[in-house]
Amino acid sequence: MYVKKEALLSSQIEGTQASLEGVLEFEADLTPKEDVNEIKDVINYIKALNYGMSRLNELPMSLRLIREIHKNLLEGTRGANRNPGEFREFQNYIGAPGASLNEAIFVPPPPDMVIPAMEELEKFFHRKDDIPPLVKIGLVHAQFETIHPFLDGNGRVGRLLITFYLYWKGILSRPLLYLSFYLKKNRAEYYDLLMKVRREGAWEDWIKFFLEGVSETSQEAANTAREIIKLKDELITKLYENSISSVYAVKLIDLLFETTVISTKDVVEKLKVSTVTANELVRRFVTIGILREITGKQRYKKYIFTDYVEIIARGTRD
Repeated sequence: MYVKKEALLSSQIEGTQASLEGVLEFEADLTPKEDVNEIKDVINYIKALNYGMSRLNELPMSLRLIREIHKNLLEGTRGANRNPGEFREFQNYIGAPGASLNEAIFVPPPPDMVIPAMEELEKFFHRKDDIPPLVKIGLVHAQFETIHPFLDGNGRVGRLLITFYLYWKGILSRPLLYLSFYLKKNRAEYYDLLMKVRREGAWEDWIKFFLEGVSETSQEAANTAREIIKLKDELITKLYENSISSVYAVKLIDLLFETTVISTKDVVEKLKVSTVTANELVRRFVTIGILREITGKQRYKKYIFTDYVEIIARGTRD
């Protein structure tokens, strides 16, 4: 769920309007109320993040990995015609929608400088120096966004690199640092400081902002983890207070923290119980407010674990 949150927030920075509920519905094979194309952007981000974490067990931080991540991010989405997995061979620029090159806010390096610049960045990844890892990845992120090596998806790939680098260095064991929470909340300052780096070389201002983001996001992640643990304890208490004290009820609580949208069929398969038992468990969970039915159907109903989703969704609806 933390991965889903980071994917959603990073995509929202780029203007995607998807919600966490929409993503969960799509993953549960339901028809979301939102634009499916926007949800696919988030789903691909999740795939790219999971792919990169897995790939780093075989491959170091490299241009090859960055291209593979980009391919995973864009394939099958609205950016599929923007050369997924390939560094750009055309000039791109950053500006208001519909703006011409002459009206651009920022023009990245020309195409023939992209690969040399990215090769230098790759060397920087591997160079032995005294730069603290958090500072180093802050420098890398700003430089990557300045090079803007792809025709589309540069912001999202640049934010993915933060997680991948920290995982590669053994600082993160799992992708629990959703920095996009902070970057989205301070989006205007985020973009302004990247521009100040490009125009004025204001690296100190950028690094201070970046490190404040790491600190704030880390604290938020820890607080969220505590809330989740507290929620689980409260739900176990709620079961006993409502005389729902079977071992399967407790196992269903565990399952809900792994599978946030479920059906009675899921309960049958995962808990190895009869359909009658599964139906009764789900019915009781709905009655005491742990689950909420979201399909409106008479058959093939699916249910969402509302309290957990509310905790994770914080910051994604603003």
